[in-house]
Amino acid sequence: MGFTKINTKTSIITVIMFSGMVNVSAQAYQKTDSGLKFSADHMNVEVKFYGENTIRVIKYPAGKSFVKNSLSVIKQEQKIKFSVSEKNNVISLKTNDLLLSINTKNGVITYTLPSGKELLKETANDFKPFNDAGTQTYSIRQDFQLEKDEPIYGLGILQNEKMSQRNTDVKMIQNNTWDFVPFFQSVKGYGVFWDNYSPTQFTDTPQKTSFSSEVGDGIDYYFIYGKNADGVVAGMRDLTGNVPMLPLWTYGYWQSKERYKSQDELTDVVKKYRDLKVPLDGIIQDWQYWGNNYQWNAMDFISPDFPDAKKMIQDIHDMNAHLSVSIWSSFGPMTRQYHEMDSKGMLFNISTWPESGRDVWPPDMNYPSGVRVYDAYNPEARNIYWKYLNKGVFSLGVDSWWMDSTEPDHLSQKAEDLDTKTYLGSFRKVRNAYPLMTVGGVYDHQRETTSDRRVFILTRSAFAGQQRYAANTWSGDVNSSWETLRKQVPAGLNFSLTGNPNFNSDIGGFFAGTYKRNGGSKNPMFQELYVRWLQYGTFTPMMRSHGTDVAREIYQFGNKGDIVYDAIEKFIRLRYSMLPYIYSVSHDVSKNGSSFMRALSMDFPSDKKTWDMNNEYLFGKSLLVAPVLNAQYTPEKAVKTDENEGWNKTDSNKDNSVSNIDFTQNKSVKVYLPDGTDWFDFWTNEKYSGGKEIQKSVNLQTIPLYVKAGSIIPLGPDVQYATEKKWDHLTIKVYPGSDTDFIVYEDEFDNYNYEKGFYTEIPFHWNEKSKTLTIAARKGKYKGMIETRSFNLILPDGRQKSVDYAGKKINISLK
Repeated sequence: MGFTKINTKTSIITVIMFSGMVNVSAQAYQKTDSGLKFSADHMNVEVKFYGENTIRVIKYPAGKSFVKNSLSVIKQEQKIKFSVSEKNNVISLKTNDLLLSINTKNGVITYTLPSGKELLKETANDFKPFNDAGTQTYSIRQDFQLEKDEPIYGLGILQNEKMSQRNTDVKMIQNNTWDFVPFFQSVKGYGVFWDNYSPTQFTDTPQKTSFSSEVGDGIDYYFIYGKNADGVVAGMRDLTGNVPMLPLWTYGYWQSKERYKSQDELTDVVKKYRDLKVPLDGIIQDWQYWGNNYQWNAMDFISPDFPDAKKMIQDIHDMNAHLSVSIWSSFGPMTRQYHEMDSKGMLFNISTWPESGRDVWPPDMNYPSGVRVYDAYNPEARNIYWKYLNKGVFSLGVDSWWMDSTEPDHLSQKAEDLDTKTYLGSFRKVRNAYPLMTVGGVYDHQRETTSDRRVFILTRSAFAGQQRYAANTWSGDVNSSWETLRKQVPAGLNFSLTGNPNFNSDIGGFFAGTYKRNGGSKNPMFQELYVRWLQYGTFTPMMRSHGTDVAREIYQFGNKGDIVYDAIEKFIRLRYSMLPYIYSVSHDVSKNGSSFMRALSMDFPSDKKTWDMNNEYLFGKSLLVAPVLNAQYTPEKAVKTDENEGWNKTDSNKDNSVSNIDFTQNKSVKVYLPDGTDWFDFWTNEKYSGGKEIQKSVNLQTIPLYVKAGSIIPLGPDVQYATEKKWDHLTIKVYPGSDTDFIVYEDEFDNYNYEKGFYTEIPFHWNEKSKTLTIAARKGKYKGMIETRSFNLILPDGRQKSVDYAGKKINISLK
């Protein structure tokens, strides 16, 4: 083989031939408009810019080629101004903010700031020949060296209760409750995205941090320098896709269960919420509205228990609620989708859920279901999927999709299963990107079908780039326990730090197990767990109650005036009052790369006490949430709540109930308030200085909730559903302490006209020195825009002032 040596100073080109070996000498690199390439230590190295501070690194064996169309990255390489010099076998590549030092002998890259501060350093890498279902390729590994005490975050939804993922060793292969995104970011303001879709081992030890993937023609990763966590998230989204606006109603309250068994039961739930005057916006129909398991995922209301689906959907809409239905990544042998895809070789032969045609546990394999997963990597298969989804349920008026098993379910796994042929190669090669492909197929097709309704997808699995598909990922079929609740907080935060801002979990946990046989929703042990989980869910991007074994509707917990019922209603109403704040934050997420759920290290990186804090976070940039994650009134003892326990009757004599519990008693919890700002108690308006731990008195109806000094919080009217009342009379809570800004955002709430510029922004600015609130001139317009309105301004000390606003700038003194 040969290598072209280019001397950029003399323009002399020399080709050196050494029996297939590459001779590397000084200035042996080729500069391009977007980076450079060279050969080192029997491999080729390419460095490409995808932005001034986003760098793609590709390494592959000498004598081989590397061609790849990324499934996650949608951005192209960019022409960037940079300089290159070479001395003592080190190439120095400089931009305004970064210096890359590249060893020409071994290809090792060190990332530093112009000041000389080291951000990250590569160490070793490896290529091992691998036979991937008949294709000769490699298993690949890249090692990095991190600072000893440097926290890192990300990797997806991990059920390990850790905030920082240092000292983590995990096999990244999608499953029910662990969703993997091979990306991490550091408190130092950089991130690394390992662009590989095969099963991958992530390992962090004091000696090295590494990604090791089963299949790859070469090492392919992106280094993103964002200066801070928000910058890294924005950089990741710039690479893999921005977040579209979701409909306003999706931020309301959702009720679900496994499962409503008839259309009457489903509509009755909505009716009961309306009769009780408890707010509700979403209702979900789980599986088997299509009938039996042989008709699995028919995407049609075939079951006789749903005799008039069109009327059912209209009844739900007439009650101002929205319906989501369950759809899966697999099809039963009696479905039209199965027959069409099977005839075209678009179905996998791997074991998936449900295994049996009978609805029993454990599965009766005398009657195998024949259900098979479809090849979501195949664009024609995605077309077929949407064809039947559109005809079967979307055309009836279904509002959104609950895409279950998008990892997909892979049961009784065998090593050879990964040899399964897909449209893009072996299943092994593209395994972890399955959720990205199947969710993206539904999003893209609905966008092509209509712009009148925004896409909203609830899904069980995710991958890098999925944020661009209007998807909110839930943490899977987790069990009902305090330990599991504690795990959800860092799981959601780490997921958000990968660039995916939309996260939720089954409020109360999915498998309630033995709670069912000890009073269910009347069991104080479950009641306490459920209320605390719901309070946490109030401050996640989707507030959704769901589970099996124990019914979760509010009326299952008693009546108005009962302590548990009232606690549930209180936080549902709190959620609705926050909709103007939440929707404005969603605009910040979509437009500016922000995040809903914010690890404290994002906003307080200089406070080392926040670096590994896994039980508190910010919701938006103003609200500090410290959910109560430990039992205070009932014993926090282990109860069987896994899948098997949910079906079997083992340990039926075990008592997991208690009585005579007084939930009105006050309890004390510890809360850490980050340094660098003051904090106001949301409930009492009491002011605290940051940088210390305090004791907060709570009962079942409260959790520690604080507002950062220098915040503006818009609150909306009391409503039964998100769009019941216009936002023409908003409460604006001003929390002084520093200059601050907030933009109240509005649009038509459920179409894509905002992409054409049809929306409004009302900027608020608080001047701490003059104690003046400036409401700037309204920007933009849209059909149905509120022309004139009033704002009721409230300060923590109780001072109030009402002002009228007609879109012109006004200054209000609040001295």
